[in-house]
Amino acid sequence: AGWGLIVASVVFMVSATIPAATSTLLILSPEKVESTGWVTFTAAVWLSLITAVVMKGIKHASYAQVTFTIIETVIIFALIIAAFIEYGGKPAHVPSWEWFSPFSFTPATFATGALVAVFFYWGWDVTMNLGEETVDGKPQPAGRGAFWAMVNLILFFIIMLIVVLIVLTDAEIEAANTNVLYAIAEKLFPHPWGYLAVLSTILSTIGTIETQILCFTRSMFSMSRANMLHPRWAKIHPEWQTPWFATVGIWAMGLVLLFMSSYLPTVSKILESSILAIGLQICFYMSLAGLASVWYYRGMLKSDPKGALTHVVWPGLATAFMIFIGVYGALEFDRLTMAVGVGGLALGFLPLALSYLRNRKTAAVVKA
Repeated sequence: AGWGLIVASVVFMVSATIPAATSTLLILSPEKVESTGWVTFTAAVWLSLITAVVMKGIKHASYAQVTFTIIETVIIFALIIAAFIEYGGKPAHVPSWEWFSPFSFTPATFATGALVAVFFYWGWDVTMNLGEETVDGKPQPAGRGAFWAMVNLILFFIIMLIVVLIVLTDAEIEAANTNVLYAIAEKLFPHPWGYLAVLSTILSTIGTIETQILCFTRSMFSMSRANMLHPRWAKIHPEWQTPWFATVGIWAMGLVLLFMSSYLPTVSKILESSILAIGLQICFYMSLAGLASVWYYRGMLKSDPKGALTHVVWPGLATAFMIFIGVYGALEFDRLTMAVGVGGLALGFLPLALSYLRNRKTAAVVKA
């Protein structure tokens, strides 16, 4: 499960930095937005800058995150209000309950769409990775942050998807590619105010990259401390108190993947393959977490039927759902997506084997 999270985080360095790069180029040099080389280079610059901020410590990262979120929220609220005022009476797509119905899909399109949705909502749990670095409280700040993050994500994503559909036509959505918010803003506000949406996209993707680096490095630290990975990944910087070796590790792996992705023909192909691969990897490790909860708390089915609803029944249903969309969605993958998604998970057997041999050797030395 830990390896699934780690692999997904590394692949995410590609799919998250691409929107930040295209948005940056849209402002500085619009003619280069469709250039795969320029996009990947700009993405690498952003990845390096964000890594430096995270390396300096959790306080710096948290202050940056709060600032980004406030600015993004103001811009998004402006888009939402303007969209309903301007296009509420003349929508590009007439609102329908079918937009919200799970019965509007075939099993194949539902599974593929669900994989993308899993990717959308992924990240709400990142505060839990910072449980050891937050001040104690009741309830725990990390858990409370994860709960409200999920509530906010659901509300913002659903409302913004409605905004996209009522403002933009199918052709405009396709032409916008990774700059959908900019396309909406350009229809709602006079030039150059539309660039505020570009700023929102840049800040949003910077924030998600930052949180994912935090998630990756704290997972590496935890697994290393538990002797599942080499002890070097648990190295803490003496001044900044951050797992600096793991932070450098994800930065380097992210740069390698960005360089490899630059050989793909289009920016949209990079995003499509990485998002679907991450969706599969999320399904993998979250379904394992769900199964662990079902097994660990199975005794509650007899002793506490009410508590079993949240500890056994709901995690069991969620696990079944994750397995369904993961397997069904993977059947539709092309070779590249399959190689990244399944191949990345399969690589986990290598550190698992090395960990087994290292712990066995250590046990033998202690015994001797």
